[in-house]
Amino acid sequence: MISKMIKTDIIIIGAGPVGLFAVFEAGLLNMKCHLIDVLPKPGGQCIELYPKKPIYDIPAYPEILAGDLIKNLLKQCSQFEPGFTLGERAEKFEKLKDGNFLITTDKGTRHCAPVVAIAGGLGGFQPRKPNFEGLSNYENKGVCYFVKEPKKFKNKNIVISGGGDSALDWTIELSKIAKKVTLVHRRNEFRGALDSVEKVQELKNKNKINIITPAEVFNLSGNKKLQHVHVKNGEDQIKVEADYFIPLFGLTPRLGSISEWGLEIEKNSIVVNNSLDYQTNIPGVFAIGDINTYAGKLNLILCGFHEAALMCQAAFKIINPNKKYVLKYTTVSGIKGFDGSVKKAQAPVVKSIK
Repeated sequence: MISKMIKTDIIIIGAGPVGLFAVFEAGLLNMKCHLIDVLPKPGGQCIELYPKKPIYDIPAYPEILAGDLIKNLLKQCSQFEPGFTLGERAEKFEKLKDGNFLITTDKGTRHCAPVVAIAGGLGGFQPRKPNFEGLSNYENKGVCYFVKEPKKFKNKNIVISGGGDSALDWTIELSKIAKKVTLVHRRNEFRGALDSVEKVQELKNKNKINIITPAEVFNLSGNKKLQHVHVKNGEDQIKVEADYFIPLFGLTPRLGSISEWGLEIEKNSIVVNNSLDYQTNIPGVFAIGDINTYAGKLNLILCGFHEAALMCQAAFKIINPNKKYVLKYTTVSGIKGFDGSVKKAQAPVVKSIK
């Protein structure tokens, strides 16, 4: 049985923050979007991996939780009525005779559009795991590769392993609620942001956390659930009491079927032309956010937002080749939803100083 065809202006593969913001930017240009994501709900890694993790580099938000950022993005783009195919993986890619693209998921759902925007973040991902025997015996019994709900770590003994931003950030955050946090890293130097390194050092100086470097976790022990983490520190072996062990060594990205679509791939990322519009080597197919690569690329959400805006401008020209678009600021033009309603900024009230 052939599934119903979903037709739209832009197929967005990936419903993370960059994909959601692309819906808003497309809506400003009166283009409809449909998003495909293998996860069961929108939000990408922000929802699946760290919904309670604070993000500090979103403009106008000194601090915002990843989950709240997704809620705001969904609210922002909802007026443009995006469609969603969730819990399905984009598998097959075809270019039709009429110039449109056909994307079919692993469950047979078909999507057709003149433009495709790949916003899949790191693609399919899995955590990089420490390499020692017995680790799997304690998965779901004290070993966690992601922090989804920080509350469960309240008043617990936690060992975090890693030296990047995630390890530092969660050391800082969980130190506020945990009974004890121990950070283990194989080097004395950390790779994370300097501000985070300084905060972790300050916590250590105040005896609020314990740091063991240079060191590695080499074994776990416990009766039915995790009770101790074994750390090798030079010639010494240290037995650390632990309710939870959180190894944060990053994610292994996998493009999956996308790597077979004829796109130019470099180190598991999609090469794009950043001097124009983040288009790939296939005209009409774009890649935005962490999944793309180009000279000077920064894997930041705010950079993905910028890429989404330029992508939508280029998509408008493809979809409307005979129309001329004149950029207008939303403070002047307002935001016109597909229901015809228009939101406009109110003129500021000016008061004289008495």
